[in-house]
Amino acid sequence: MTGVDLIIKADYVLTMDRDLSVIEDGAVAVRDNVIAAVGSSVDITGNYTAEKTIGGSDAVAFPGLVNAHTHAAMVYFRGLADDLPLKVWLEEHIWPAENKWLSPGFVGDAVELACLEMLKAGITTFADMYFFSDSTAHAAKEIGMRAVIGAGIVDFPTTTGNNADDYLANAERFIRAWKGDPLITPSIADHSAYACSPDTLRKSKDLAEKYGVLLQVHLSETEWEVGEILKRYGKTPIALLDNIGILDGNVVAAHCVWPTAEEVDILAQKRVSVAHCIESNLKLASGIAPVAKMLKAGVKVAFGTDGAAGNNDLDILSEMSVAAKIHKAVSGDPTALNAKQAMLMATRWGAEALGLGNRTGSIEAGKAADIVIGDLRKPHLMPLYDIFSHMVYAFNRSDVSTVVIDGQIVMEDGKPRTADESGIIGRAMEWGKKISGAKG
Repeated sequence: MTGVDLIIKADYVLTMDRDLSVIEDGAVAVRDNVIAAVGSSVDITGNYTAEKTIGGSDAVAFPGLVNAHTHAAMVYFRGLADDLPLKVWLEEHIWPAENKWLSPGFVGDAVELACLEMLKAGITTFADMYFFSDSTAHAAKEIGMRAVIGAGIVDFPTTTGNNADDYLANAERFIRAWKGDPLITPSIADHSAYACSPDTLRKSKDLAEKYGVLLQVHLSETEWEVGEILKRYGKTPIALLDNIGILDGNVVAAHCVWPTAEEVDILAQKRVSVAHCIESNLKLASGIAPVAKMLKAGVKVAFGTDGAAGNNDLDILSEMSVAAKIHKAVSGDPTALNAKQAMLMATRWGAEALGLGNRTGSIEAGKAADIVIGDLRKPHLMPLYDIFSHMVYAFNRSDVSTVVIDGQIVMEDGKPRTADESGIIGRAMEWGKKISGAKG
């Protein structure tokens, strides 16, 4: 018998490996933060002995979900301004609120709330685009979340800088400080082609290549954006970024709601990954991204929640359920974006999009133990014929029971072990009173 730190047992183990293997009455052995073995419960318990065993009957184990695009700290602006077009929402409400409230303390407190919400929804990895990146990194690491954190770049003054050179210098410092961390992966986050000039975008890409990090960017999110960039530069946003040499396999483009057929091919050829944020796009009436066409062309598509100020939650389970249904309706094809594809987008493809495919996204020996256990003994999950169908069309965040990240149990039986839930909620309520009072 080989000693391990943890054994996870479940009626169904969704590995999300290349064969999409599902192990019924399965188990996972974890040693030194890494998955040591995956197999039947009989084989694992017959060959390994653990200090602790979790899961068991009426459970499903699946890879931790990946939120490929969010602005975690914006959770404190949830519900601040709703039912507005993106441009009005952003320029007349969100940016003024950010100018008034953003600080390292605000971001740190807000990210704790965001991480708590994501943990409870089975998210173990998230990609962030925002300011005060160090505060985001410290808060995520303290709770034990895996995160790809982008240092925000724009051309105009904010509380964190006066111009693009300020933001680029801060991004380089941030990258140097965090590169190599086991949980935090630094990156660069250009807001968009309308908030960053071509020169800023080129400098950002040069910096990303210098350090071998991802570049995150909002791209072709709205018709307004497409028209504005056409007016400024004579090209659409995707064509512009392609023309100036930005697009490649180390770019994660958020939204991509309005690409032409030719631009879908460009995204595929340049191996650009897309973070699909269906609920935010619906709520802000930005449109519906042609995800079925992207997938058919070979574009790597993952799910993102966007920020909670515009969504209004951080729930990848909800994103994949809504997306799978919406794309069937808009394509007129009930087989479009099927359950297995949706689960891949939420797990392995999400990890691969963020450059973490060799570390997380599937339950395979040698990968980090980022694993979620869900409770299947629920009325809305009975009876069970197809586990993939249930995960996409019936399972929800209230069914998440236990979360393991990097081999550490960060939530067990619905109770966070690395986060002070009452303290985090208390601080959120206090910040809400301040913001509400100032708004009133």
